[in-house]
Amino acid sequence: MIPTVVWGTGNVGRAAIRAVAAHPALTLAAVLVHDPAKVGRDAGELGGLERTLGVAATDDIAAVLAARPGAVVYAASGDIRPDDALTDIGRAIRAGAVVVTPSLYPLYDQRNAPPELRDPVLAAVAEGGGSLFVSGVDPGWGNDVLPLLVSGLGTEVDVIRCQEIFDYSTYEQEESVRHLIGMGHPMDYEPLMLAESVPTMVWGGQIRLMARALGVELDEIRETLDRRALEKEVRTRTMGAFAAGTQGAVRFEVQGIVDGEPRIVIEHITRIHPSCAPDWPSPPDGVGAHRVVIEGRPRIEVTVEASDEGENRSAGGNATAVGRLVSAIDWLVDAKPGLYDALDVPLRPAVGRLGRRPA
Repeated sequence: MIPTVVWGTGNVGRAAIRAVAAHPALTLAAVLVHDPAKVGRDAGELGGLERTLGVAATDDIAAVLAARPGAVVYAASGDIRPDDALTDIGRAIRAGAVVVTPSLYPLYDQRNAPPELRDPVLAAVAEGGGSLFVSGVDPGWGNDVLPLLVSGLGTEVDVIRCQEIFDYSTYEQEESVRHLIGMGHPMDYEPLMLAESVPTMVWGGQIRLMARALGVELDEIRETLDRRALEKEVRTRTMGAFAAGTQGAVRFEVQGIVDGEPRIVIEHITRIHPSCAPDWPSPPDGVGAHRVVIEGRPRIEVTVEASDEGENRSAGGNATAVGRLVSAIDWLVDAKPGLYDALDVPLRPAVGRLGRRPA
């Protein structure tokens, strides 16, 4: 059994506690929290389980890492605190742990990550003997292993298109939805996530990963952007009101250009209400899905819908990201210390978990 720490108990961390508790090769060794109100609470409660796990949350990072855990699921945010996240992850690697996380976008494509991110990780690996694997859902399996797998079913492949199509009113991340993405802001507001070059920073690595796996050279990576305003005020269960005339829908593409044509495309179509931009593609049930479309012969379309925590689609996406990461831990423990990406780490069957529930 691999002693495994879950660091952070937000949307991703809750799912990580459940995933570690369910994995037959892992044992939950500790849960690290930042909020003093969570210190001392049982991990089962923090993970939304209907049972206790006998592990009390702590904020003592030094003590947890001094115990030399085999693995750390780093679930704390890196969106607005990348330097802090990199420091935390480096500490865990220096303690000899395998670290898996969705929190540092530039390291999804670790071979092309900037030196200021890659070099500290490699130094930590050399010093402590741990490893790092960064992945998720989108960016993550929705635009690396899944489209690559499906592309192998085609005879002629013209375009690989990966779509995330979501109603963001189901999200419980108001800071990100309003301010990073711009929902509910005036149309002249410039959201950080949509600023020029930022989509490429987040998803360009996935384009490069797919190009590498497909054996093609990229001419460049391009971006497109379209935004729509709400025609009337809408109210959401999780985030309150969004006023008429403010941003209500966003559609952008990150395009991998091969021989002058967009051949590898990652597209996001997100709304705060289904009434906004009704002419854009919608998920089958109007809530949310990840879709892979292989344009060619034959044309292939695969749509994945995941739900968790009371049929919540965004929670389902988080859970699949965690599933990808936690399922990789025992493989990484057996591998050499290093920095890994999605083409290195196989997506593995749920060995030992079929039809079983933890005691």
